[in-house]
This record gives sequence, C-alpha cells and structure tokens, in this order.
Amino acid sequence: MSKTGVMICGHGSRSQSAVDEFATLAQKLPPYLPEGWLMEYGYLEFANPVIRDGLDRLREAGCDRILAVPGMLFAAMHSKNDIPTVLNTYAARHGLNISYGQELGVDAKMIAAAGARVRDAVTRANADLGEVSLHDTCLVVIGRGASDPDANGNVAKIARMLQEGMGFGWCEVGYSGVTFPLVEPCLTHVTRLGYKRVIVFPYFLFSGILIDRIYGFTDQVAAAHPDMQFVKAGYLGDHPQVLETFAARITEQAGEVPPPNCAMCQYRTQILGFEAELGAVQESHHHHVEGQGANAPGATVETCDLCENFCTGECRLDMEDHHHHHHDHDHPHDHHHHATYPHADHPHGPESARKVKP
Repeated sequence: MSKTGVMICGHGSRSQSAVDEFATLAQKLPPYLPEGWLMEYGYLEFANPVIRDGLDRLREAGCDRILAVPGMLFAAMHSKNDIPTVLNTYAARHGLNISYGQELGVDAKMIAAAGARVRDAVTRANADLGEVSLHDTCLVVIGRGASDPDANGNVAKIARMLQEGMGFGWCEVGYSGVTFPLVEPCLTHVTRLGYKRVIVFPYFLFSGILIDRIYGFTDQVAAAHPDMQFVKAGYLGDHPQVLETFAARITEQAGEVPPPNCAMCQYRTQILGFEAELGAVQESHHHHVEGQGANAPGATVETCDLCENFCTGECRLDMEDHHHHHHDHDHPHDHHHHATYPHADHPHGPESARKVKP
C-alpha cells in the first residue's frame, strides 16, 4: 500500500530561538493531518536537520509519496527556486514521487491569526496606557521584504485586510530588508501623521534577528517621539490557525486537482520592473551553507559587536554591493547571480541604512 510522508521545508536562521520555534510548530502539526501520515521537517540553510535529512527519514520509513510544503509565509526566491531544486534533485536521485505545495499565502485563517495578535496588542495597550480609539491608531505591518514584488505585494494585502477588518485610522506597510520602506524610514514617516498610538505588527512566523531589528527600531523611534504611543504586537508563532493553514496546504495536494503554486511568479510571468527575471534558471545556491547551524562562528547577533543595541543590518550592505544579492546572510555567491534588485538605491530602502542618524 502507498505510504504518505509530509515534508515541512523551513529556511533556517542565524537565531537559535527561531530554529527552535520552527521545530516546535512542526512538531505540533501531526494532529492536524490524516491518521497514518508521517511528518518530518528540515531547513534550507544554517540549521539542522537539512531538508535532505528529513526526506531520508521519510524514504527509510517506507514513504513512496511525499507531500512537501514551504514553511514560509509568501512565495519569493527561496520557495520558488531553492526548495524546489532540493526536492527535484532528491526525487530524481531516489525515484520518489514528491509534490510541492503552496506557501501559507493570503488566507482567511492567516488573517484571523494576525488579527488575534494585533487585537491582543490593542487590548494590552488599552489596559496599560489607557483607552485610545482605533480611529486614532495607526497600524504598521512589517513584512520580511524580498526582491520579489509578488511577495511584497501580499504583505500589503494582508495589511489592508487587517486595517479594514478592524477599523484602524490608518495603515502603513514596511519591510525588514531588501525592499522599501525599511522599518526605520517607515516608522519615522508614521510619526508625521499625527496619530496618538502606533501598533507595530511583525507579520513573521518566528522570532529571530529580524524581529529584534523591528522591535529595536520601534524603541528607537518611540524614544525620539515621546508624545506618541508605540506598541509592539507579537508575531504569528504557532497560532492554531497558522497550524490549520499549514495542514490545508499539505492535504490539498492530495486532491484530484492540486492548486497551482506561484501564480504571479516573476520567473514565469513578466512582472513590471522585473522583466530580467523572466525565464531565469531556477537553481538553489544554498547547498554550501546546509546544516552550518545557527551558532556557526560569526553567524549570530551574540557573536557580533558591530551594532550598539540591536542588529540594524547596515553591515550587510557592503556584502550586497559585492555580490549583488540582497539577503541577511553572510556567505558568498560567486557562482550564482540573480538580477540586481531594481530599487536597491531607493532612499527609504537599503540605502537609507547608510545615512548617519543625527
């Protein structure tokens, strides 16, 4: 009889807490899946086990059908390029049937989970700081940021759904890296809008360096504007509706007509401003950092003393200049090049980190 395995493909992180939280989420998934399905997880880089290790365990357990999903909110280069390359290579080598599902994406359950985190922050702020109308509150949603406008646009859609669904007076969208506006320029812009309270919500699955950066810039801007209330909302984590969405992305692959992934993929569709990516070779460049571990020398904030209070990401810009590759990673890409992000010099994007703050 056919035996089904499930593979959750994470990115990995230079933060041990993020790696631990991903593992916790993955370990909570089996009760949401059909009885008898086996589940493993693995990381693309920086952490163990790597994706290949998880696939090995499923194969050795007798699984002849594997349903894989990216453990990511939106589809950008990692989920469109890197993970499929790992899966396709493994499937061809071992003669396995490996299907690949969609990212979590824009989903009613994900919006509900996000709304719960934002609502918790509002409730806490009203209790601690006094009641403030939502009409006098600005919601700021911070996404990961990618060199893919499809992923960036989905963050903006989530933000609009939260704003309109909950009734905030205004909403702004920022990103932790790569694109614009970055966190600090975004929050500084918000201070000019005149709202009494600002809710800063990181639309992220897990903790880590980027969450530290978002909260660090929030504290920095708040200190410069004591007349406004800045409230930090929690990230998504292992909210039950996040787990339900993961389960849906897995089980929908077993249907008669599995849903297509990457409907707005810049490698398949000509996207305004990103025409150079159309038809680009899709290959992974992460094999050289597989399983290095979140605590590899120099890999974490704990082993870096370049920034005073929190990781601002400024030091990454010099690396990106050399490698034309906009990641918060610390490894060379001499053998693998992507088209340069067309707005890397935007004054509210990565270049803004170079400006000397007064």
